[in-house]
Amino acid sequence: MKIVTWNINGVRARLGNLTHWLSESAPDIACLQEIKTVDEQFPRAEVEALGYNVETHGQKGFNGVAILSKLRFDEVIRGLPGDDADEQARFIEGVFSTDKGSLRVASLYLPNGNPIDDEKKFPYKLSWMARLERWAQERLLLEEALVLAGDYNVIPEPIDARYPENWLGDALFQPQTRQAFRRLMNLGFTEAVRAVTDAPDTYTFWDYQAGAWQKNNGIRIDHLLLSPEAANRFSSASIEKHVRAWEKPSDHVPVAIQLSLQPA
Repeated sequence: MKIVTWNINGVRARLGNLTHWLSESAPDIACLQEIKTVDEQFPRAEVEALGYNVETHGQKGFNGVAILSKLRFDEVIRGLPGDDADEQARFIEGVFSTDKGSLRVASLYLPNGNPIDDEKKFPYKLSWMARLERWAQERLLLEEALVLAGDYNVIPEPIDARYPENWLGDALFQPQTRQAFRRLMNLGFTEAVRAVTDAPDTYTFWDYQAGAWQKNNGIRIDHLLLSPEAANRFSSASIEKHVRAWEKPSDHVPVAIQLSLQPA
């Protein structure tokens, strides 16, 4: 089973890229971030025509997440618990039946947090990560295959940036950010890409500015975390880097994993 995460940076602006990619890559489950549309305006018909079930948690103009699945959804939950006042659409989870039991997949768009001296933005990022950690602790107790996929806006290690020194003042690379990510990992997750390669120049995001793509000035901020039950079924991970060279690309590219699971 192929599961992919992709920050598409505006689904309606890149619908052609999305449908082409779905046909080419053929994921069983695709987790999208930054769909930047309300649920009613998501291009559902075009995606369903390719054989996908569609569930969204949208927001006008920014944020927004979705899960597209060839498998039927058994359950859908929108929003990360822990803060009833949080209206930002950044989290959706779906549950599916497989030959090895339940599969739970979450699509998340973690707050950027910049600028770090803003009295709200960086604290919101850290509090959101704390909520995610509490949620993950509870979900791990279910002992089911869990894939936590998305744009984390976290550069875990210096190797995950072409020029780490350029990110020292950025929320994505702050010690508190990286520590929160490690706490999440230390609950028992496997980080898929680094489980298969420790190679440098392994990136998922290239800014639109200053020729970052052409110079390979990238960072790795899109991650898939696997529970022990998912890691036991994990066979490969890959970054579909060529998508960044398409016309009107997102600044992120899809990151894919393969799990040895079949639909029930």
